[in-house]
Amino acid sequence: QVQLVESGGGLVQAGGSLRLSCAASGRTFSISAMGWFRQAPGKEREFVAAVSWSGSSTYYADSVKGRFTISRDNAKNTVYLQMNSLKPEDTAVYYCAATTITRGSTSPARYEYWGQGTQVTVSS
Repeated sequence: QVQLVESGGGLVQAGGSLRLSCAASGRTFSISAMGWFRQAPGKEREFVAAVSWSGSSTYYADSVKGRFTISRDNAKNTVYLQMNSLKPEDTAVYYCAATTITRGSTSPARYEYWGQGTQVTVSS
């Protein structure tokens, strides 16, 4: 089993920045990739970014390319999502996810482990 704990959410004005963190524990040696997803009220959960556990591959949704950066620190078993130039439409609950079966995927169904989520609110 893998446990994931997110932190770093909050309220920020449009144009501001936030950094989310996701600390993994448990059978972290089995993780092949980690991702961030988000879900706004009344909408489906959508892919934001993913990184292979080796760090060699990263993936981004078109809506966040150039503004968000995903990175990982394997020594700390932690993945980060640096979010810059935030927009009100980025408002959502952000979830960290881990997979042992793919080196990166945009599909939530490919991730077996999920964090509890952290709220990000961007005011206009």
